[in-house]
Amino acid sequence: MDNMDLTCGHFVNPFTDIGFKIIFGQPASKELLITLLNELLAGEHRIENLIFLDKENHSDSMADAGIIYDLYCLTDTGEYIIVEMQNRFHSSFLDRTLFYMCRAIGRQVENLREKRRKERELQTGKPETEEDFLLSEPMQENYGSRYKLSTVYGIFLMNFREPGLEEKFRTDTVIADRESGKVVNPHFRQIFLQFPYFTKELKDCETLYDKLIYTLKNMQHWNRMPDALKDQVFSRLEELAAVANLSLEDRIAYDKALDRYRVSRIVEEDAREAGWKKGLAEGRAEGLAEGQAKEKVAIARNLKSLGLSTAQIAQATGLTEEEVESTVNN
Repeated sequence: MDNMDLTCGHFVNPFTDIGFKIIFGQPASKELLITLLNELLAGEHRIENLIFLDKENHSDSMADAGIIYDLYCLTDTGEYIIVEMQNRFHSSFLDRTLFYMCRAIGRQVENLREKRRKERELQTGKPETEEDFLLSEPMQENYGSRYKLSTVYGIFLMNFREPGLEEKFRTDTVIADRESGKVVNPHFRQIFLQFPYFTKELKDCETLYDKLIYTLKNMQHWNRMPDALKDQVFSRLEELAAVANLSLEDRIAYDKALDRYRVSRIVEEDAREAGWKKGLAEGRAEGLAEGQAKEKVAIARNLKSLGLSTAQIAQATGLTEEEVESTVNN
């Protein structure tokens, strides 16, 4: 394991649940989240404003606590965005992301009135009372219109390699025709970012997008922001992510999250090392057995050339008579 993984730098580790929340999941960091999302969706969609719908960890079981932090947002133009940081691999990860997307889509139909209220609140900039909302609610719509969906984006930042995805940093998925590739439904959109495949050095990062990804991958090791990252976006990130700027409550929560992160990395490294040693031992045993088998074959052929019978060769080498017949005649 790289010793840098266990050091505590000047900045929070974004691969911890609380670290990710500090950088992107609080009202003070909303502009930074918008910047990241706009870089990810460049040329496809642009966000001017958003609100957080869920600010707490809504993991489906206690076993997920400390692994994932889920941001659920609504944009000013009505799109829903799930942003997740997943620190370590677990089975059926892609299925779980699909479930999260489907749940977000289902919520739109199940909570149609709440959806409209939130959209109106975001557009007007002020909350509406139940009375205000009922007075402004339009007449009942036809059956089909209640199933008109807003786009749901799922953005998954992954600190591991997912076997179900191609071996590359970014994977974009849509619902499309299998033959033509034409998008069938534009309201379901996923972006997977596998950080182990992002290998650019800072000098090679020419776009804001690359610089943001590079920073997220490496910032927990830094004691200061590099000189090449001195524009306004990174100044804000430097301010938000500095461990020294955390409140006492956040610092306690962050220290606990960092401990969980370190333990997780140690356990994974130990498991990999144990697997490597087991594989090496098995490989040696397999190689030894193969070598011994080849040696027996060579001896059997030499004895055959000396005129010994099949039974005598079998007795001398430990091979069966069938094996002797098979090996010396090939």
